[in-house]
Amino acid sequence: MSNIARTPTQLGAAIRRQRKLKGLSQTQLAEKTRLRQASISQLENGELQLKTLMEVLAALNLEMVIQERTSFSKDIEDLF
Repeated sequence: MSNIARTPTQLGAAIRRQRKLKGLSQTQLAEKTRLRQASISQLENGELQLKTLMEVLAALNLEMVIQERTSFSKDIEDLF
Protein backbone atom coordinates (compact mmCIF):
# COMPACT_ATOMS: atom_id res chain seq x y z
CA MET A 1 0.00 0.00 0.00
CA SER A 2 1.35 3.37 -0.99
CA ASN A 3 0.70 6.67 0.77
CA ILE A 4 1.57 10.17 -0.37
CA ALA A 5 2.65 12.50 2.41
CA ARG A 6 3.76 16.06 1.81
CA THR A 7 3.38 17.46 5.29
CA PRO A 8 4.33 16.19 8.75
CA THR A 9 0.62 15.76 9.55
CA GLN A 10 0.05 13.62 6.46
CA LEU A 11 3.13 11.51 7.23
CA GLY A 12 1.91 10.99 10.78
CA ALA A 13 -1.52 9.94 9.51
CA ALA A 14 0.07 7.48 7.07
CA ILE A 15 2.11 5.93 9.87
CA ARG A 16 -0.99 5.69 12.07
CA ARG A 17 -2.88 3.89 9.27
CA GLN A 18 -0.03 1.42 8.80
CA ARG A 19 0.24 0.79 12.54
CA LYS A 20 -3.47 0.06 12.76
CA LEU A 21 -3.39 -2.16 9.67
CA LYS A 22 -0.73 -4.23 11.43
CA GLY A 23 -2.95 -4.46 14.52
CA LEU A 24 -0.57 -2.60 16.81
CA SER A 25 -1.41 -0.13 19.53
CA GLN A 26 0.84 2.85 20.12
CA THR A 27 2.13 1.09 23.23
CA GLN A 28 2.97 -2.09 21.30
CA LEU A 29 4.77 -0.09 18.62
CA ALA A 30 6.65 1.81 21.31
CA GLU A 31 7.81 -1.51 22.79
CA LYS A 32 9.01 -2.70 19.36
CA THR A 33 11.01 0.49 18.85
CA ARG A 34 12.11 0.97 22.46
CA LEU A 35 10.51 4.40 22.36
CA ARG A 36 7.95 5.88 24.70
CA GLN A 37 4.27 5.72 23.75
CA ALA A 38 4.27 9.53 23.91
CA SER A 39 6.95 9.61 21.17
CA ILE A 40 4.74 7.46 18.92
CA SER A 41 1.83 9.79 19.59
CA GLN A 42 3.91 12.87 18.75
CA LEU A 43 5.09 11.27 15.52
CA GLU A 44 1.52 10.41 14.50
CA ASN A 45 0.47 13.99 15.26
CA GLY A 46 3.05 15.40 12.86
CA GLU A 47 5.62 16.41 15.45
CA LEU A 48 8.44 14.59 13.70
CA GLN A 49 11.94 13.76 14.73
CA LEU A 50 13.89 11.97 12.01
CA LYS A 51 15.48 9.38 14.30
CA THR A 52 12.07 8.48 15.72
CA LEU A 53 10.60 8.36 12.23
CA MET A 54 13.26 5.96 10.97
CA GLU A 55 12.91 3.66 14.00
CA VAL A 56 9.13 3.49 13.58
CA LEU A 57 9.35 2.84 9.83
CA ALA A 58 11.77 -0.02 10.49
CA ALA A 59 9.51 -1.52 13.19
CA LEU A 60 6.54 -1.43 10.79
CA ASN A 61 8.68 -2.93 8.00
CA LEU A 62 8.24 0.22 5.88
CA GLU A 63 10.70 2.35 3.97
CA MET A 64 10.72 5.91 2.75
CA VAL A 65 11.06 6.60 -0.95
CA ILE A 66 12.15 10.05 -2.10
CA GLN A 67 10.94 10.91 -5.58
CA GLU A 68 9.76 13.82 -7.67
CA ARG A 69 6.33 15.05 -6.71
CA THR A 70 3.42 13.99 -8.85
CA SER A 71 0.85 16.47 -10.13
CA PHE A 72 -2.73 16.29 -8.96
CA SER A 73 -5.69 18.27 -10.16
CA LYS A 74 -7.08 18.23 -6.61
CA ASP A 75 -5.43 19.78 -3.59
CA ILE A 76 -3.33 17.06 -1.93
CA GLU A 77 -4.99 17.83 1.41
CA ASP A 78 -8.30 16.52 0.00
CA LEU A 79 -6.79 13.05 -0.37
CA PHE A 80 -6.37 12.58 3.39
